Amino acid sequence: MSNFFARMARGLTRSREGLGDRLAEAAAGRREIDDAFLDEVEEILVTADLGVATAMRLMDAVRNEIRYTRLKDPARMWEILKTTLLATLRKAEEAVPPLQTSHKPAIFLMVGVNGVGKTTTIGKLAARYRGEGKRVVLAASDTFRAAAVAQLTTWGERTGAEVVRHREGADASAVAYDACEAAVARESDLVLVDTAGRLHTNVNLMEELRKVHRVIGKVVPGAPHEVLLVLDANTGQNALAQGKTFLEAVPVSGLVVTKMDSTAKGGILVNLVETLGCPVRFVGIGEAVEDLTPFDAEAYVAALLPD
Repeated sequence: MSNFFARMARGLTRSREGLGDRLAEAAAGRREIDDAFLDEVEEILVTADLGVATAMRLMDAVRNEIRYTRLKDPARMWEILKTTLLATLRKAEEAVPPLQTSHKPAIFLMVGVNGVGKTTTIGKLAARYRGEGKRVVLAASDTFRAAAVAQLTTWGERTGAEVVRHREGADASAVAYDACEAAVARESDLVLVDTAGRLHTNVNLMEELRKVHRVIGKVVPGAPHEVLLVLDANTGQNALAQGKTFLEAVPVSGLVVTKMDSTAKGGILVNLVETLGCPVRFVGIGEAVEDLTPFDAEAYVAALLPD
């Protein structure tokens, strides 16, 4: 097993115990696939936070494949389930272009509610791209929370990224505007725009987010090139509600799913992709900088399901 696959497997240990091990137990001792076994598998998928609709769709596809191949061995069913899960994840990936980092500067607008790890995610992304030799600008557009500016400044010092900030309570879109202008003037490679951790139910704050999005496009036509929605895997079904509201406000191009290492219901990731129609760009599987990693659907499925 490669180091990457091994790290993914370690990061998803709790989810594997909550899903993969339970599926393996369900198959243990069974000689053939029957309706009772398939119903049990479906129930396990639901309780792993794949959600009822997603679990039913996946199992419908699995049942059709089993009928077509006349498969009898329960242990071999995981091959079909893995293929079906991969198809779901890759369908979302194929629906949008790859991560847009080729623009100069490429501008990423980071959105999400409080507590999902948004500012930390920005810091880790800055570390990743600085490690690749890119010039990175961080826009401290979360002007409502003084700690957010301080936290982002610390990440800037740690990674060598430039931080553009205004006074506390300043206009968030003005900070984003100045950061993008600075990036253009200094020929920077990437701008990561932090935003206030707004409640997805707050209409005024969501309107402000739309304004930040519009202002960025005035500085760099076509920007932001990515709108990344950060979601906490531990929030389960609430993450879906957050995602739906943010999608109504701004054109989200990808998801960052954090804290996957601390949940036993890692199936929420599949539910998010299936329901929101957005690919996962990055996934957090630990506290270290390198534990925020580009999402690999094959590694995720391999780490989650029985062999």
